[in-house]
Parts: sequence; C-alpha cells; structure tokens
Amino acid sequence: MTTTATEIAERIRRGEVTSRAVTEDVLARIAGDDAVNAVVETRAEFALLAADAADAAVAEGRAVGPLHGVPITIKECFNVAGMRTTWGNPAFAEYVADRDATVVERLSRAGAIIVGKSNVHTMLADFGQTSNEIYGRTNNPADLSRTPGGSSGGGAAALAAGLSYLEYGSDLVGSIRLPAAYCGVYGLKPTTGLVPLQGFQVPGPPELPNEFPNLSTIGPLARSAADLRTALQVTGGPAAPFSWELRPSRRQRLADFRVGVVSDHAAAPVSSEVGTALSETIDRLGRSGAKIVEGWPDGVDPEEQAEAFGSQVELFFALHGGAPTSASLAEVIEQERRRMVTRQKWQQYFEDVDVFLCPTSFTAAFPHDDRPFEERTIRTSYGEQRYDAQAFWIAHASLIGHPALSMPIGQTPNGLPVGAQVIGPWHEDDTAITFAELLSA
Repeated sequence: MTTTATEIAERIRRGEVTSRAVTEDVLARIAGDDAVNAVVETRAEFALLAADAADAAVAEGRAVGPLHGVPITIKECFNVAGMRTTWGNPAFAEYVADRDATVVERLSRAGAIIVGKSNVHTMLADFGQTSNEIYGRTNNPADLSRTPGGSSGGGAAALAAGLSYLEYGSDLVGSIRLPAAYCGVYGLKPTTGLVPLQGFQVPGPPELPNEFPNLSTIGPLARSAADLRTALQVTGGPAAPFSWELRPSRRQRLADFRVGVVSDHAAAPVSSEVGTALSETIDRLGRSGAKIVEGWPDGVDPEEQAEAFGSQVELFFALHGGAPTSASLAEVIEQERRRMVTRQKWQQYFEDVDVFLCPTSFTAAFPHDDRPFEERTIRTSYGEQRYDAQAFWIAHASLIGHPALSMPIGQTPNGLPVGAQVIGPWHEDDTAITFAELLSA
C-alpha cells in the first residue's frame, strides 16, 4: 500500500474506488499481520457499516469531508467510544471508553473511519520501544528484530506495513517523531496546545485541562507531508466551537526557503548512516537554491536546552501523579523563566530563518533491548551511545513548544529508514509541512 490518505480520499469522492473495498482491504491486512503486531484492536463491523454509509453519501452527491471514507487507526491511549483504552497497563485491561476524545470526534467529522487502535508502550513510558504486557511487542516492518520506536511505535509501524492510511499519536519525549524516523514515515508534533487533549488520558474521570508545564502534544503520523496538513486542518483549533484556520506557509517554492541547518553535535553524535543521508539532503537543498544558514540560533546552548527539557519532563510527571520533583518553587519558577527566554531566542531566530533542519535521532532503528532502561545502550558506527541520548535532538522543539516534524530522507545500506527533523516557527506548522512536502518531491 503506497497510496496516501489524501489520495485515497479523492479517489473515493470521485467514485473510482469504494470505501467498502478500501476498508475491507485494510481490515484484511490487519488480520493477516502476524509479525509486526502494530494494530491491537479493531472494530470491523462498525467500520464496514461506516464505509457503506460513506459510499451512499458519494452516490447521492452529498457534501463530504476531506478524509471521507478513509480507514485509519489511532493510538491506543485515545478514548474511542466502545473500545478499550488500556495504555498497555494490565490495571486498565478491561476499561472501555464511553465517549470519544475530541480528536476522534474531529477525525470522524472529517469522514475518517477509525478501524482500530495501534500499540503503545506501557503508560507511554518509553520513547525508544513499544511493548506492554497486554498486547506484546511491536516490531519494525523494515527489520522485525528492531524497534519501531516508542511510544507511538504501533502507529508508525502500521503505516509502514500498509495497515492504515493515517494515524494519530502523542509526543512528549519524541513519541511521534522518533517512531516516524525509525519506520520511514512522516510524523508531526504540532505547536503545543494547537490540538485539544480532551480524551487523551489515563482511564478514569475526565481530567481538567492542565497547561503547566506545556509539553504534552498530540498530532498525526502519515505517509506524506500533505496528509499531515489534512489531518492538522481537521483536528486543530481550540476545543470551543469557533472557527480556526491553519496559517499558510511562508514560502511556496523550495528555492525561496531560508533553512537553518545543524547536522551533528557531541552530545548525541550521529551515526555515519544518518550523517550521510542528512549531508546528501543538505546538498540537495543547496542545489535547489534554498538559502542555507549553518549553526544554532544566537544565544542557544543545545546542551543546556536538553538539560532544561529533562527538568521540565520531571516536573510534568510530578504534576501528573509521578514521583515528586525535588525542585523548590523558586527553582521551578526559574526553570519556566529560562524556558520562555529560550523560546524568545528561537522566535527571534525565525524572523530571519523559515525552518530549522536537524537529525530526528542520532541513529536508525536499533535492535530490541529488554534490559532495564538505565542499562540500555545503542551501538553506532562510533561506539556505544546512551539510550536516553535519543531525547537530545527532539528536546529543543519540545521545550519551546514549536512545531516539529520528522520526514524520511533515505535509508542505511541495510535498508533501515533515516529521518530528518524540521522545526518551524511558532504557530506556523504549515511552513514546516510545506518545506517537507517540497523537499520530498
């Protein structure tokens, strides 16, 4: 399956193919998967009835949405009425949601048919792998002995294996971008707060909105940058029902883009395979006529940023029932002040630069590792690297809340996907998406 969600939606609208046939094909692919283990629960009867209704709407000439009749999947941690929401935790194994998450409502309103749920790591607690006691481990379709990333590894693997046309995931510590890079698909962490989080929660009573610290984000994974745009257009905007539009891209031609570039750093040095693919991409950008601006923004220390992000993550978990933070109130206030200063520096940088290109991860997909988290390492062309170094390259956009997407830029010699990260200006998600779309072309 190579057709994108936007393309198959257009074919359904034109009557070239039926939603029923497309949905039956996806369900059959999921049922036949005994190796990747990406989609862990389906609702076939509901999906086929929805597909028949979608075909009837087309036959009758009714107005339809941009994802009309397209079968998609969603990360297991989102509430979908009538389906289990377990977060991969045996304590919630029998929990069945009684209402849809806001993002599920919006995708359905756009015509998408949610046929199933994709696997997650237990409590979304691993950015590098996807496994839990309920559903087991998800494997990378490019090499079953390797990880698809985490914690949205099931969704990224489903797209790569042809088990879904679109996926919605979540990203705190790269949980959209890292799986997208390891599986060779596109994944967007939107501007923080752009997509409402209601219904994305641990089973229990509905949670009140919590905007501090401002880290947790939900967004789409897809087979194309255009699909990211479509998904964001139908899911973005405030929870309140007033109109919202995606701010258009700054540029429409690759040659017109001003591109900031950093391809390596000693804190998480890239492997030779990733470095080669990124270098070739930067060379291609230069040949296109795009303006290349090398180096980090003025006044930004990437190692300090990564350390600050780690502190923010610790605070995030403390505020959501995890281990209490050892930081004093004064230290928390100082952390937040530094975060906002950093955001301001990046925003000043984006006055003269349109997007920032860097690695998504220092490595391609690595072998499954069942050792305790603190004992894990990743073997690279230059030696062993710390497992948690995966967080270095994704930390910067997460800390400041800017949009960031991972896009495939090539493969290693043994066929593993390599991803690059595109960070965009604040609330200018489509600038990053358009850049990726033009670069991929």
